Amino acid sequence: MHTSVERELELTLVLSPEHSVPVPARLVYRADDPYAVHVTFHIGSSGPVHWTFARELLVEGARRSCGEGDVRVWPVRRAGGGALRLALSSPEGEALLEAPAGPVAAWVERTLRLVPPGRESAELELDAALGALFSEEPGA
Repeated sequence: MHTSVERELELTLVLSPEHSVPVPARLVYRADDPYAVHVTFHIGSSGPVHWTFARELLVEGARRSCGEGDVRVWPVRRAGGGALRLALSSPEGEALLEAPAGPVAAWVERTLRLVPPGRESAELELDAALGALFSEEPGA
């Protein structure tokens, strides 16, 4: 049985140093997809926006700037507490989001308890999948 860890969270879409808007988001981690985190943003468009990226980016991004290309994460210190910045880039555009560090860290900790670092490959059940693949009859 595979389980998941989910969290509803309000992020902030940073439009400029002076302007930002709240963005409801849902963080999802599934044990059957152990390397990835899935984030769904509800931005008031015709449908939600989905992003999937490496869980390790949130783990490392809490301590130092990491990632390159489409997803970058880094910590930010605030008077009221820390935050994580997520820079997302796609052919459709770019977004800079800020998430409260405490709730994200608590959620990531729950994912790490579900599937500890270094145990991800065991969750993939590759041996069973390969066995099924190679046991199939040709043309079946």
